[in-house]
Amino acid sequence: MPSRQSFFRSSVGSKYLIAVSGLSLVGFLVLHLIGNLMVFVSPDSFNEYGEKLIRNPLLIPAELGLLALFLLHAGKAVALVLGAREARPSGYAVKKRAGHTSRKSWASTTMILSGTFLFVFVLLHLATFKYGPHYDSVTQPGTRDLYRLMVEVFTRPAWVVFYVIGMIIVGFHLWHGTSSAFQSLGVDPPGWSEKIRAISWTLALVIAVGFLSIPLWIYFGARA
Repeated sequence: MPSRQSFFRSSVGSKYLIAVSGLSLVGFLVLHLIGNLMVFVSPDSFNEYGEKLIRNPLLIPAELGLLALFLLHAGKAVALVLGAREARPSGYAVKKRAGHTSRKSWASTTMILSGTFLFVFVLLHLATFKYGPHYDSVTQPGTRDLYRLMVEVFTRPAWVVFYVIGMIIVGFHLWHGTSSAFQSLGVDPPGWSEKIRAISWTLALVIAVGFLSIPLWIYFGARA
């Protein structure tokens, strides 16, 4: 047990935990996106999906699990960065790219900043939708009208801009994070680096565009 604890406290073990928790959160985002895309089907379909989710007895355990993953991911990432800064307090005099095979990019060098933004974004998202106003559906008595709330929020230009920027940042965070997670887990065989980066970029693009398409669609035409 002590050796296992020391491993997960090491930089290698921390990267392993960051990778596993990060990929788990990516999986959640994919499922969350699939559910949210019900908004394009019809208001009733979207509200019905939301109601089934709320009434699911596994919702609370799932939310607690997501919270644990989120805190583990963020905590380990911050600890890893702080540890690296303590090990090299003076930093580099000049920063240069390591070449075409380097994983260093704008996305990789701003992971903590983008992660901090996403932490605030998630809190605002929960406050706006999960804990926001409760409207009863006119066509589905006893069902919360989440579609009405979404339209109410995304007819405001400031919220639309905020969400679009947020999803762009999500995309960059996932782009680097997903490919790095595979590397940390050792799922990065020789000759597959570029393929894994391409897959990570595609996945990040699909998730980001999928989510940001909803506020844009509502703002530029959809109404309750």
